[in-house]
Amino acid sequence: MMVREIVGRIRIALFLTAIVPVTLFLIPPQWVMMKFRLRAASWLPLIYHRFVSQMMGLRVRIHGAPLLSGPRLFLSNHVSWLDIVAFGSVLPLSFVARADVASWPIFGLFAKLQQTVFVDRTRKMATKAAVTSVAERFSRGDAILLFAEGTTSDGNRVLDFRSALLGALSTEAVADQVRVQPVALLYRNRAGMPLRRFDGPEIAWYGDMDLLPHFAGILKGAPIVIDIWFGDPLHADQMTDRKVLALTARDQIRAARTLLARGRDMPSSWPVT
Repeated sequence: MMVREIVGRIRIALFLTAIVPVTLFLIPPQWVMMKFRLRAASWLPLIYHRFVSQMMGLRVRIHGAPLLSGPRLFLSNHVSWLDIVAFGSVLPLSFVARADVASWPIFGLFAKLQQTVFVDRTRKMATKAAVTSVAERFSRGDAILLFAEGTTSDGNRVLDFRSALLGALSTEAVADQVRVQPVALLYRNRAGMPLRRFDGPEIAWYGDMDLLPHFAGILKGAPIVIDIWFGDPLHADQMTDRKVLALTARDQIRAARTLLARGRDMPSSWPVT
């Protein structure tokens, strides 16, 4: 036990030694690119997340074909803060997050540098402002990822999707251009061993878990394999009812996670109902 603790502390020390100087070096150029709305502001976080994922021992496996151009909305399940690193290492995109995340030490700064859209779900007018902000980002051709459950789960199930922010798709100027793509996230194994239902707390971050101890636990632990499945894109203008859209995406993600967990082949096409 003592050996594992020592090895874990060494891993944390090595991670911080590598990440801190790189982070401090990249923050100023990212702020400048964001200020002048340069396209590189979307790509620098991708490079950063790939570096972070390598340092953390993450291996992300992609299933399906992600949309790569034009205004896109990815709808995904949500398990942990680690989801941000996983998705951020795959595509240049921004996230939608709770308003209080912006005030978190360190992580709030990272969220801002990722051009995150913050939503205060306790205020109706604030939600409307966020919808407007998302629509404006779509008009610029950006990619947004929404964790449609609105919170994290224990990783063993997909919660019901909340459809409020899908109102951004109803904006007349972008409704016929935005593509919506369901995305399923599954933490598959760790140290070569499949993750079981009761292994959830090792990776899933939910309920009243403290962030920093959980973060340290991830760094101390063995490498993690993450499966990300990109489903068939849906045209937003074909899904006029945002609740139906949320339900369709949720059902596809649930089915995809089940197949991934069983090692089954993914369907080449999904019915849209």
